[in-house]
Amino acid sequence: MSPDEIKGRIASGLLSFPVTHFHEDFSLNLESYRSHVEWLSGFGAAALFAAGGTGEFFSLSPEEVGEVTRAAKEASGNVPIIAGCGYGTALARETARRAEAAGADGLLLLPHYLMEAPQEGIYRHVKAVCESTGLGVIIYNRANSVANADTVARLAEACPNLIGFKDGTGKVDLVRHVTAKLGSRLCYIGGMPTHELFAEGFNGVGVTTYSSAVFNFVPKLAQRFYKAMRAGDRATMEEILHFFFFPFAALRDREQGYPVSIIKAGVELIGRTPGPVRPPLTDLKPKEKELLWGLIEKAAA
Repeated sequence: MSPDEIKGRIASGLLSFPVTHFHEDFSLNLESYRSHVEWLSGFGAAALFAAGGTGEFFSLSPEEVGEVTRAAKEASGNVPIIAGCGYGTALARETARRAEAAGADGLLLLPHYLMEAPQEGIYRHVKAVCESTGLGVIIYNRANSVANADTVARLAEACPNLIGFKDGTGKVDLVRHVTAKLGSRLCYIGGMPTHELFAEGFNGVGVTTYSSAVFNFVPKLAQRFYKAMRAGDRATMEEILHFFFFPFAALRDREQGYPVSIIKAGVELIGRTPGPVRPPLTDLKPKEKELLWGLIEKAAA
C-alpha cells in the first residue's frame, strides 16, 4: 500500500497490536501467532501492528521482526500490517528494511534506545529512518523520544512518507499543538497503555483512533467501546469502563511490565497459546489470572 493509502486505512477505525507468540523456550511460535492474527483479522480492525510494543518488540532481533511481520502478512487477509522498528538509527533502518522486505504495509517507529536526545537529534533520527524505506512511517512520541510540534512539522515537510503521529505521553497540550499545527497532513493515533481510559478526552483534540491492546482477547468489547466513543455514547463507555477497564487497569498496575504481560495472559485464557513473555518481563501470577478471567467472563456476558 502507498503511504497515503495506509494513512487512510489507519484513520478509518480501531487498531491493535497482536502479542508475539513464543514457545516455552522463548523461541518464536509462528504457527500459533498466525492463527491468532487470522482470528483477530475477522473483527474489523483497520490495521494490525506486528512486533509492536505489546508484541514485545524490545525483546526481538531485527531478523525476528522480519519473521513476525511476514507471518502476520500471511495470516491477516485484507487487514494491513504495520511493523515495529526502533533502537538506534542504524538498527532502526535495518529493521525497517527487513520489515519492508517481509511485506509490511507501514512502519511504527518506536523510541530510540536509552538516551535522552535534543529535538535536532530526534529530527535527524526519524528523517534517516524515513529515508531508508518507501513505506509510510508513524512516529511514536513516548518516553525518551518526544518530538515537539515544530519538530513534527519539520519532519512532515522533509519526509513525504511520514504519515502518522502516535502519542504515548498523555500530554494533551502537546498533542493539541501537533494536531492544530499539522491538521490533515498526518493521522493521529492514541497510544497510552489501555488507551480506552483516555480515548474520550483525546478524541476531543483530534486523536480519532487508537491501538487497543485488549482487542487481543476481547475484540468484540474493544470494538463496542470504540464505536461508542466515536458516536459520543457516554453511557455505553461508562458502563464498559466500570465493569471492565477500571478493574482491568488496577490489575495491570500491580507490577511493572504488566501492561504487556496481562494481554498475553488474556490471550492464553481464551484458549490460545501465546507462550510466556520474554525476560525482563514476568508473567501474571495464578491468582491474577483468575481475576482477569472474571473480567473476560463479564465481557462475554
